[in-house]
Amino acid sequence: MALIIDVIGKSPRIAENCFLAENATIIGDVEIGNGSSVWFQSVIRADVHEIRIGKEVNIQDGAIIHCTYEKAGTYIGDRVSIGHRAIVHGCRIFSDVLVGMGAIVMDNAIVNSNVLIAAGAVVLENSVLESGYIYAGVPAKKVKILNPDTFQFFIDRTAKNYQLYASWFKN
Repeated sequence: MALIIDVIGKSPRIAENCFLAENATIIGDVEIGNGSSVWFQSVIRADVHEIRIGKEVNIQDGAIIHCTYEKAGTYIGDRVSIGHRAIVHGCRIFSDVLVGMGAIVMDNAIVNSNVLIAAGAVVLENSVLESGYIYAGVPAKKVKILNPDTFQFFIDRTAKNYQLYASWFKN
């Protein structure tokens, strides 16, 4: 069973139909929506501000979700995929987004819906990522329009696949 820790009187609230890997860690003022999954060695730490995670979100192996004390909570919409070892910190990510492996999204960044953040990209503090594009690089820059086929293959397919993968572990 995942390590679930209360801190300063705040307890994680996790919808019933979620998969939590046995070595995932979820701390404090966290809400996780229905059908979401938190994978091996991931940490969601809401000790200093709130973290809200929508429905059908997958937080892949080794990802870290945190926030900034008295400054920035973290808000993640529905059907978001947070890639392996990504860091999401004190920002707002709307629905239907893929954050690539090892990417970093910093405080007060806003990632609008229908965005793909490439592996290893760094989204700087206070950045606003426009819907319908792929962002890559350090710092992350708009590199290409996200066409419907790319959206379906990377964003929609990944979110759906993680629903399937989670079902393998729930029984």
